[in-house]
Amino acid sequence: MQILKRPLITEKISAMNEKGVYGFVVEKTATKPEIKAAIEKMYGVKVEDIRTLRMPGKPKTRYTKTKIVSGFSKPFKKAIVKIAEGEVIDFYGEI
Repeated sequence: MQILKRPLITEKISAMNEKGVYGFVVEKTATKPEIKAAIEKMYGVKVEDIRTLRMPGKPKTRYTKTKIVSGFSKPFKKAIVKIAEGEVIDFYGEI
């Protein structure tokens, strides 16, 4: 099972990247030690602190020809990771 799904690239997280704080969308069942091990293995950095958040699904409504379809998007889990000073994770190097 892959613990890290994708990096979070938002305006707020990008501003925090300068301070060594990065965001990731992770598996809902992942624990902090599993997230730490996966990030250290994948990016080769030392993780100092991890904060996790469970985000609820947002309400969505779609108007079709026959009716209105309402529901929710999928809930997900975020991990906000602080790495050791002087280390950097480069998300944009592959682009």
